[in-house]
Amino acid sequence: MKRLIETLLDFSRLTHVEIRHEKVDLSKVAQPERGVALRIAAGVVADGDPDLLPVVLDNFIGNAWKYAGSREGAVIEFGVTEVGGKPAFFVRDNGPGFDMALADKLFRPFQRLPGTNVEGHGIGLATVDRIVRRHGGRVWAESAPGKGTTFFFTLEQTVRRLP
Repeated sequence: MKRLIETLLDFSRLTHVEIRHEKVDLSKVAQPERGVALRIAAGVVADGDPDLLPVVLDNFIGNAWKYAGSREGAVIEFGVTEVGGKPAFFVRDNGPGFDMALADKLFRPFQRLPGTNVEGHGIGLATVDRIVRRHGGRVWAESAPGKGTTFFFTLEQTVRRLP
């Protein structure tokens, strides 16, 4: 119960914290010590809050780990691509995936997809959504049952790759 209350308080504070803009090396943040194959694009840097953007990646990579990590040959990938002429960061896994008809539930607090039985409070993706929106961006997912999931997010900031 204490962890849930702390999680809710952290979620609530996201609306009020002053956004700082610094260079955040997202490639470095995306490399946790995990027992899966990680494919991390090198040198992906964005302008954003150095305390909040790691929370975004931690939630996405944590979810990928929860859903794909127990599979043989699990792969989690972080990178940046172009969507609609703008850079979009992504975290992709080869986990079980989900039916996109249920995608509207993903970023709402305490919502879980039917049939999921993983650890957590149901607040992580809502936290991601709030942080990304505070940075002027958007977040979405693409998935299919048995095909894995890719989460994307944009930031209304300059994005570049380090040499």
